[in-house]
Amino acid sequence: MDHMEKGALSFTKMSGAGNDFIFIDNREGAVPPAIRAKLAAHICPRMFSVGADGIIFIEKSSIADFSWDFYNADGSLAEMCGNGARCAARYAFSRGIAGAKMSFATLAGIIEAEVFADDTVCLQMTAPEDYRSGLSLELGGTSCQVDFLNTGVPHAVVYVDEVSEGQGIGNIPVQEWGRIVRNHDHFAPAGTNVNFVSRGEGNSLYVRTYERGVEDETMACGTGAVAAALCFSKKYGFASPVNIVSSGGEILSIAFKTGCPPQEAAPSLSGPARIIYQGELAAEALPADIVKELGKR
Repeated sequence: MDHMEKGALSFTKMSGAGNDFIFIDNREGAVPPAIRAKLAAHICPRMFSVGADGIIFIEKSSIADFSWDFYNADGSLAEMCGNGARCAARYAFSRGIAGAKMSFATLAGIIEAEVFADDTVCLQMTAPEDYRSGLSLELGGTSCQVDFLNTGVPHAVVYVDEVSEGQGIGNIPVQEWGRIVRNHDHFAPAGTNVNFVSRGEGNSLYVRTYERGVEDETMACGTGAVAAALCFSKKYGFASPVNIVSSGGEILSIAFKTGCPPQEAAPSLSGPARIIYQGELAAEALPADIVKELGKR
C-alpha cells in the first residue's frame, strides 16, 4: 500500500496512452481532503516535481470496489478522465483492491472496467450528455462550426479539415486555438476540453487534445477520444469501432451503438495502461504545511 512515512509521500506513476498520472492509495485517509488540491498543484508540474497530467487518490467505497478523488495538474477537481480511469483499474487490480472485472465511483458516476492479460483495460463509459452540433466560432481567421459532447467532462470537437486549409492536423496551433475554444462563450462558465480531429486510414481518426485543467496539449485524452469518435460518427457516418490515434502515437479503441443520438451510444473505451515507476517524495520536496498535515496521521 502507498503510505506516508516521516513526512514522505509514496506514490505510483502510471501512463494511459501518454496521459500520465500520480496514484496514491489513500484508503486509510492519510492525505486529508483539505490539502489534496494544493498537493496536486505542487507535485504535478514537470521539471520541478514528479510531473503528471493529474493526481488520483484511491479511496474506500460503500457502493463499488473503490472510489477515486481526481485532481488536474492545476489543482482543480475533475469529474472524469478516461485514461486516468483505465490506469485506476489497472492500479487497483495490480494491488488486489479489485478483481479483473470491477466498478468504481467517480463524480461522473459508477464506472465499470475490465483488465485483460496484456494489461489493456476496457471501460464502459457513463452515458454522454448535452450533445450540441453546429456551434459557430472563429479560428485562425476562418469561421467554422464545432460540436460539443459531455462524456463525463465537457468536450468540444473541431474538424481540422474545415479550418486548416489543407495544412493537416500536425500543423494546427493546438495551444493557441485550444485556449480560444476552451474559453469561448459557448462553453461558459465551466469551459471545455478541445479536440482537433482529422480522418485517418480506414475507420481511424487522428486526435490532438487541449485539456482544461492542464491548460495545454496532452499526449492523449480518453474522454476526448470518445467525444471525437461519437461526434465524428454522427457527422460523417463512421461505424463502430473507431480507432483513435493520439498525439503520443498510442491507439485507443472506441466501441459504441450506431444509428442513435450520441447520448444513447453506450460507448466503451479500450487501450493500454502501464505502471511506469513507484517512488517516494522526500519531505523537503513538499511545502511545510502539507508535511505538517501528513505528520498528523
